[in-house]
Amino acid sequence: MAGQILIYGAYGYTGELIAREAVKMGLTPRLGGRDATRLGPLAEDLGLEWVAFGVDDRAATRAALDGIDTLLNGAGPFRETYAALTEACLATHTHYLDITGEIDVLAGCAALDERAKAAGITIMPGTGFDVVPTDCMAAMLKERLPDATKLTLAFKGMAQASRGTAMSAIPHLGNPPYVRRDGDLVPRPGGVFSTLDMGEGPERVAAISWGDIVTAWHTTAIPNIEVFLVPPKDMVTLLKLPLFLRRFLAGAGRAIVNRVLARMPEGPDATARSTGRCIVYGRAENAKGDAVQHVMTTAEGYYLTSLTATRIAKAVSEGQTAPGFLTPARAFGSDYILGFEGSVLRN
Repeated sequence: MAGQILIYGAYGYTGELIAREAVKMGLTPRLGGRDATRLGPLAEDLGLEWVAFGVDDRAATRAALDGIDTLLNGAGPFRETYAALTEACLATHTHYLDITGEIDVLAGCAALDERAKAAGITIMPGTGFDVVPTDCMAAMLKERLPDATKLTLAFKGMAQASRGTAMSAIPHLGNPPYVRRDGDLVPRPGGVFSTLDMGEGPERVAAISWGDIVTAWHTTAIPNIEVFLVPPKDMVTLLKLPLFLRRFLAGAGRAIVNRVLARMPEGPDATARSTGRCIVYGRAENAKGDAVQHVMTTAEGYYLTSLTATRIAKAVSEGQTAPGFLTPARAFGSDYILGFEGSVLRN
């Protein structure tokens, strides 16, 4: 039987998708967030209990976790929420999950492994499209080529980011993309753009600091990892800007960017979520030059996040995972993603 789940940030675009999916699954999570005026109406609509608190209020955060088995954090940017929430979870022996793809957050959660084991809780960030399908892809490739030393992951089909995703990404706009080289996280040499054949001919791709450069390392121990995406046109425009201008927009010019983001749609509409598809590509190579690769189709990213995050929260609250820091593939196996609607391994 599932323990009590609290979804924090439930009135955000992705948080609400998760809350509604949880109700469809027959769960009765408690909803949480900072803004009671947004939280209350959603909870009433779904027939759920709710609690309003800010993560900067330590006492209120811990009080909100009283009686909670599993916290699913959907409130980004996660670098602003995860530290306070994981500390509260460790103190109250509450499992911690989130849907981040931010590498500093994933690395920070990984550093809590021993404390999580001592507290008897699971800490599993990245339970959405960031990083479930790519983490499972990495694990599949590692199983086929156990001595792999290089891992390349890529995806396409994320035609529209939610406003929250965009706001989480902007602070990183002024940084070069990071990769893992010989086990260390370093700026990628050679710029942002490259060409990659994901099974449909060569395509222009952009290197990104995707969560897998942290999570795939913990899942596979492959020492060299990089991640690419086929970027939407508006993202290409941003990435082509000179680095000094991108740094300005990420820093002193942030107010300009925020005004633009405020005019964005909140996220893909229901039709886009139900009809959209993403393609995930992976290739592993060893020191001898042997290589294996896979291509996988998945459901649209935000819809998939609502499915994976909800199902993982249920599993964790039922005691199906071990204490400590876990990645999705380490917790549930490389083929976990194939159990979700729209997920098909194409080769």
